[in-house]
Amino acid sequence: MSAALDREFSMTDSDFHQVTDLAYKYTGIVLGPQKKDMVYGRLARRLRVLNISSVTDYIALIQQKNQEEVGKFINAITTNLTSFYREAHHFDFLKETICSELVKKNADSKKIRVWSAGCSTGEETYSIAMTLSESLNLRSWDCKILATDLDSQVLDKASHGVYGIERIESIGKEKKKRWFLSDTNHTDIVKVKPSLQKLVSFKRLNLLESWPMKGKFDVIFCRNVLIYFNAETQNKLFERYAQALNKGGYLIIGHSESISLSCSYFESVGQTIYRKAS
Repeated sequence: MSAALDREFSMTDSDFHQVTDLAYKYTGIVLGPQKKDMVYGRLARRLRVLNISSVTDYIALIQQKNQEEVGKFINAITTNLTSFYREAHHFDFLKETICSELVKKNADSKKIRVWSAGCSTGEETYSIAMTLSESLNLRSWDCKILATDLDSQVLDKASHGVYGIERIESIGKEKKKRWFLSDTNHTDIVKVKPSLQKLVSFKRLNLLESWPMKGKFDVIFCRNVLIYFNAETQNKLFERYAQALNKGGYLIIGHSESISLSCSYFESVGQTIYRKAS
């Protein structure tokens, strides 16, 4: 008997394709056919909680844009699926445009401040750190990256910087050698090198509460976080991000997110890349 026939809930091929479309819409993650069993396992947990009998009915709930369940759907799909250099064009822009600007703009202060808001297990943050390290001579710069998240468990993982070897499969050989340490006793894991970790401070933070940071940032990454909030809350966060940025600073958001045309705090300069308006 096939595994499909043994399943607790019905999930057709059409259901799976709709789920992958929704996952891409909300997170930018591409789920190939090899992820079908994983997707089923993740969604089955939600169906049990909600007492829903089929993936078809669950998809209907998501398509109704039930805000709370959309957030839980994103959590279910993205857990352990974030990756280094995800949405690579953001890191290209950081390297080719932002770093070049900061070399001139911050020549006197020699300071660079970046905030990775909603950093999850740290892949985004360390991707930022690698990009800055490869683009600038950091020995002559005071460079600090703040990484925050609501979830203390993912922050603990991020701060340790230990990942399964499969997480760095897409990274070039030279990058792997430069930024990661192998463990001869555990060949299935790697660890981020201390030289990269020292650039980052991991802190727990609820974005909807007060922000204790006193200084301003040159760049804020807040990707695939805003989807959790309604339009009113998003607009409030955009205002707070603008206040937290230096003049001409950048806000980088996620694949499925956008800033309303009525928002006067930022101007679009690229795909989900915004600069603080003058």
